[in-house]
Amino acid sequence: MDQIDINKIWRNFVDTITNHYTDFNGRVGRPQFWYYVLAYVVIGIGVAIVGSIVAMGGALRGLYALLLFLPSVGMTSRRIQDTGRPGTWAWLLAVPVAVQILLAMFVVFAFMTFGIGLIFAPLMGLLELASLAAIVVIIYFCAQPGTAGSNAYGAPPVPWTPTSAISPTAPPAI
Repeated sequence: MDQIDINKIWRNFVDTITNHYTDFNGRVGRPQFWYYVLAYVVIGIGVAIVGSIVAMGGALRGLYALLLFLPSVGMTSRRIQDTGRPGTWAWLLAVPVAVQILLAMFVVFAFMTFGIGLIFAPLMGLLELASLAAIVVIIYFCAQPGTAGSNAYGAPPVPWTPTSAISPTAPPAI
């Protein structure tokens, strides 16, 4: 019987961060990708809890997201390439967020300088909808099965599973 090995999931997460920090080439299978996402979310929840307790919590959450931005985009890129699509689709997530940050800075500048800025609120709402649509597209691409055999992005990924086989235990000697 197989059991999920938490240590193997952690090693996958650490390996992605340390050995594949800016790796956008190749392919990665669905289980390896989704268990990386699981570890990312669980650690992110922990960071958010700690961030709600400490004084500079927003900075802590921002630092966590910034430090794991490139490994996450790289892992997403390699997952999308496994489906035969160009990995540049992974940057689709960054574009609406960057535009929204720039627009927010512009709104603050317009409000501080001219006393206006709230007229841009509907545009910010549209950008949030665009971000949501981008997330849905990326999740759809990442959930698709990989192409069988080699594709333009390399050989199929090595099968990865978060389970460890438990060896049958011998009955105790009497």
